[in-house]
Amino acid sequence: MHTFLVVIQVLVAVALIGLVLIQHGKGADAGAAFGSGASGTVFGSRGAANFLSRVTAGLAFVFFVSSLALAYWVGGRGTAPASVVDTVPAQAEPAQVSIPDEAPVAAPAGDSAQPEGPKVPE
Repeated sequence: MHTFLVVIQVLVAVALIGLVLIQHGKGADAGAAFGSGASGTVFGSRGAANFLSRVTAGLAFVFFVSSLALAYWVGGRGTAPASVVDTVPAQAEPAQVSIPDEAPVAAPAGDSAQPEGPKVPE
């Protein structure tokens, strides 16, 4: 289904690009009023603009619907992702940290600003 939606998306996008490029701007209508040959076309002088604009609107609608369908399909159909906290198993007891019992280290002579404390292994 995903591949089908991607193929539809690409084909509609290419068709939209082509339709937009072949349409005339609003300023091109003034030239048709003076006999530039647009009145002799298959759709008539105003028919091509209406037909192309309706086809473009229809393709734009299909493009938007396929975009929403792809977003829904890729996004997991609206399910919320699992929390990392929920996936970690709870521990029964916190880990016990043992501190070795050592005698306090005496401060060097003349350095009374340093308080005595346990020696930290390096």
